[in-house]
Amino acid sequence: MYKVTLINDGVETVIHHPSFNKTKIKNGVIKQGINQVDSFSFTILPNNPGYDLIHPMSTLIDVLNLQTNKYDFRGRVLTPTSKMNENGVFHKSFLCESKMGFMNDSAQRHGEYHNMTPRNFLQVIINNHNKDVSKNKQIKLGEVNVTNSTDNVYRYLGYDSTLDTIFDKLVDRLGGEIRIREERDGLYLDYLTKIGSAKSTEIRLSKNLKSIELEVDPSQIITRLIPLGSTIESEDESATDASQARITIESVNNGLDYIDDTAAIEKFGIFAKSHVWDDINSPSILKTRGQQFLSSNNRVRMQYVITALDLSLIGLDTDQFEVGNDYPVINPVMGIDARLRVVSKTIDIINPNQNDLVFGDRLKKASDYQNETNKVQSNVLNLQSTVVTQSRKIGSLTVELETTKKSLQQTQENMNNFEGSTTEGMAAITEAILIIDNAINNLNEIVSGLQGVITVEEKQQMQQAIAKNASDILAMNDQIISLTNRVDKLEKGGGGNG
Repeated sequence: MYKVTLINDGVETVIHHPSFNKTKIKNGVIKQGINQVDSFSFTILPNNPGYDLIHPMSTLIDVLNLQTNKYDFRGRVLTPTSKMNENGVFHKSFLCESKMGFMNDSAQRHGEYHNMTPRNFLQVIINNHNKDVSKNKQIKLGEVNVTNSTDNVYRYLGYDSTLDTIFDKLVDRLGGEIRIREERDGLYLDYLTKIGSAKSTEIRLSKNLKSIELEVDPSQIITRLIPLGSTIESEDESATDASQARITIESVNNGLDYIDDTAAIEKFGIFAKSHVWDDINSPSILKTRGQQFLSSNNRVRMQYVITALDLSLIGLDTDQFEVGNDYPVINPVMGIDARLRVVSKTIDIINPNQNDLVFGDRLKKASDYQNETNKVQSNVLNLQSTVVTQSRKIGSLTVELETTKKSLQQTQENMNNFEGSTTEGMAAITEAILIIDNAINNLNEIVSGLQGVITVEEKQQMQQAIAKNASDILAMNDQIISLTNRVDKLEKGGGGNG
């Protein structure tokens, strides 16, 4: 039922086909999911025509469902593993990733973006990606219907991979789901509030339901929510606290900064958590958003791992099970009668009628927590780098202030001993003053760049020192004009010392 094809520089090699008895892979499993890079793993034996034609990162691979004439997987080969078993039989195993993984091949560039819709900001990210990759990995912007209350974002871009950036700057903050869609003219990235649709095909006990397992995660339940809006600038200019006050709902919620779900509290008790909406400045809008958020998050998250027969393969059902769609799931013994959404799917291409489906919520696994830990560590490293850079600026500032002070003292001494000086000598002193003046301007720029790194008191002390030096320079300029006139008179014999 499945055809697997390798592609090297446009040359195709079939390595699995149901009608070719000798052209088979040993096993093959596709894993699909929402907001993730799909994978395909398979094992191949030496007698397969593609055994020596698979090259990591460059060989493309297609898995075509011959019954639906749709590709269940299109991507590239990642990691190979060569093995020999106890019987002396050699084989190779490969892990492949879908073309969404192409967005890991590019890095973004630093920039500040505001007054842009989420769609336009995503276009900037895609443009950066396309500059880094070859034509076959370039992406066009497809459907986008995710937005926020103001339909604009204020974001900074760093140097992370394109895929990580999309999740960090958009999906994790605004919600929504992304997918890569392949058309005749290339790859398209869609960013939608929800992928998939409602289907009528039932998954029912005694019909097509083989097994079902319920997993529960109560750790994310919220019964008391503290909604927080945009930050409030401190009126105390000397404040150095890293945390910042935010807009709350107290003014529109009887003096309380939280919202309770009384029914959930009676059942589970109080579990208070906060949630931030950086783009909301109105307490009333913040309260509405908070109520909406609480109603969808004050529950125990559950997911069902289901093994079901896909009867569409033999024409007994109209719909194939696909990620993103929701289906009626009915099991009276377990008290289940609800529409549930497929959030991930495992396809065994050798035995395609026994696929595992995950319905309901996508619960966090240990690997998800590890990925989040890695992101936090990366942010800490970035912060450390910023501190080191700013520390160097402070060191440079100190050196330049000391150098400027010495230069001023030397110039003053030259001016006090001007007798015997020539006009050329005074011009040299003037030039030195100009050089010092430029240095002071540079110091002002450096101090401006230290915002948020040094305290207000430290910044004021530096600015006062710079202003003192600048004032000395102005006084010297006046003295130079007077002294130059006197030297000029002496050289022409037109005056005395007076």
